[in-house]
This record gives sequence, structure tokens and C-alpha cells, in this order.
Amino acid sequence: MKAVSGKRMCRLLEERGWRLDRIRGSHHIYVHPDGGRRVTVPVHGNTELKPGTQRSIMRDAGLSDADL
Repeated sequence: MKAVSGKRMCRLLEERGWRLDRIRGSHHIYVHPDGGRRVTVPVHGNTELKPGTQRSIMRDAGLSDADL
């Protein structure tokens, strides 16, 4: 799995139709247009996401390694 930053993960989500709902501190909360799913992405500049956090976001958003 390729490591990505929080900023890059946000761009990937937006490209796949996710919408930024709100920002609370450094956490960007995205919702899917179907209304049932929500994903929180920690954005700390260009710092890469920790592997477990990235894997969890990808699983919740339905992204695969090929999407990176």
C-alpha cells in the first residue's frame, strides 16, 4: 500500500464523489451522496497518514490500492 497524506486522501475522496461536510480542527469529515456513509480524514499538512488509519479510511470509503 502506497502511503499518502491527508490532503491527497481528501482529493481522492472528492474525485470519487464524496462531499466535504465540515471541518473540526484538523479533521475533515466527508459524506457520501447516498447519505449513509461518513469518513473522517486527519489533515496535518503533507504528513503521511499512518498505515492503520489509511487502511481504515480506504475500507470505509470503498477505495482499493489501485485507486492510489
